Amino acid sequence: MSHHCEDKDCELAALRQQQSSVLRWALAINTAMFLVEIAAGWLAHSTALLADALDMLSDALAYAFTLWVLERGPRWRAVSALLKGIAMFAGGILVLAEAREKVLDPVLPDAGIIALTAAAALLANLLCLRLLWRHRADDIDLKAVWLCSRNDVLANVGVLLAAGGVAWSGTLWPDLALGVVIAVIVLDSALHIMRGALRQLAE
Repeated sequence: MSHHCEDKDCELAALRQQQSSVLRWALAINTAMFLVEIAAGWLAHSTALLADALDMLSDALAYAFTLWVLERGPRWRAVSALLKGIAMFAGGILVLAEAREKVLDPVLPDAGIIALTAAAALLANLLCLRLLWRHRADDIDLKAVWLCSRNDVLANVGVLLAAGGVAWSGTLWPDLALGVVIAVIVLDSALHIMRGALRQLAE
């Protein structure tokens, strides 16, 4: 029995080491892409890129929280997921506020910058999604970070389509609409994560 428990302890330690390595890579990738997207978003006057940048930031915070609670118990992981949900929700609200400002003071975004930045972000998020895939069902906290990366991939595809829409229409509305859609997706995921975390805390 003692030997069996030692084997289980070794397996858990190995799993935590794998999770830590994956999360560190994902944190580095998301932090770098947040800096790129926030700069490109302001330069291109793009609501969609700014929305995606805030989503990247919330993911980077999510990975940092998850690394912090990795060796702690299920309650701390649920708390981490709850904090991530709150951060995502706040990001979504900020994007909606920025979109409102664009309606009041419209500026045509730069479709070329949007497309190039979104393509780079898509590659980065596909890499994160691949890294996180095998750990997506390990616990509620890792499920939360996997959902973040999945949403990012969908958002990046949308930003690419918005760039095409801006170039084709010569208006800001495709970019603005996509920014609002990303905000809604972020808000929905945030609520899903918070509900799951609160259920786990209640248990």
